[in-house]
Amino acid sequence: MTTGAGQKGERIAFLGTGLMGAPMARRLLKAGYAVTAWNRDRSKTDALAEERVTIAATAADAARDADVVFTMLSDGNAVSSVLIDQGVADVLKVGAVVIDTSSIAPPIARQHAEMLAKRQVHHIDAPVSGGVVGAEAGTLAIMAGGDSTIIDSAADIFSILGRVTHVGPSGAGQICKLANQQIVAITIGAVAEAMMLVEAGGADRGKFRDAIRGGFAESRILELHGKRMVDRAFQPGGLSRLQLKDLDAVAAMAELFALDLPLTSVIRNEFSDFVADGHGETDHSGLLLHLEKINGHHGEKVR
Repeated sequence: MTTGAGQKGERIAFLGTGLMGAPMARRLLKAGYAVTAWNRDRSKTDALAEERVTIAATAADAARDADVVFTMLSDGNAVSSVLIDQGVADVLKVGAVVIDTSSIAPPIARQHAEMLAKRQVHHIDAPVSGGVVGAEAGTLAIMAGGDSTIIDSAADIFSILGRVTHVGPSGAGQICKLANQQIVAITIGAVAEAMMLVEAGGADRGKFRDAIRGGFAESRILELHGKRMVDRAFQPGGLSRLQLKDLDAVAAMAELFALDLPLTSVIRNEFSDFVADGHGETDHSGLLLHLEKINGHHGEKVR
């Protein structure tokens, strides 16, 4: 693909255009980059095609001749499948940069980095935090693991998506994302339990949230997910099954490092039960529904 008028030099392939990937690819396109996209479910690339993103039939077709390849996929198995089984690693040109923004297990990220290095391809594990809102606004927190020189060389691209921080060597980005997911999950649980308590005591949940805004309990979780709990609007931004996947990865790392993480263990069990109860596709703020159920209170109708 040639670089057209108004487009920047690097050719970008974006593999995985779901809830997070699509707005990220869209921002790169609007910034002037030539973007080729691929998604396993072709319907998720239809809107991008209308916006002048080139749509590839296969992941390998998208990655061929690309300077930078983004992956935003569901888990480590999906990333491995795309890189290895679907032939992406085999078609990457020497010096290309793979930026994996998926949330996967750190050992898998390191394996990918080692595999690609043998092909003279650079790898950055760069999971993100900020959800769909952050992806659309370009305000994602990006935790990057790998060679600092390569990360610096991609600074202009990262700046379109959010704020990047080099957190350490290969795999460090994924460790930091898991730690982020610990905080997110535990805080969602804390806010949901507080909502249960204040309502049981006769207070209004919305007024409670308003009252504590700006105090020590303030957080993005209280701001965004707290509002979802008040409004009972749990359409997915962050899927509960993916939150559980990340907590499972935290548990595996805790076992590897011989760490006892009791709060994480409790919230992992709650999300496990919530997902098993048929809420894998519900936003993770919907954990409130699980707490209401185990307390014998089903709340109002969910919108």
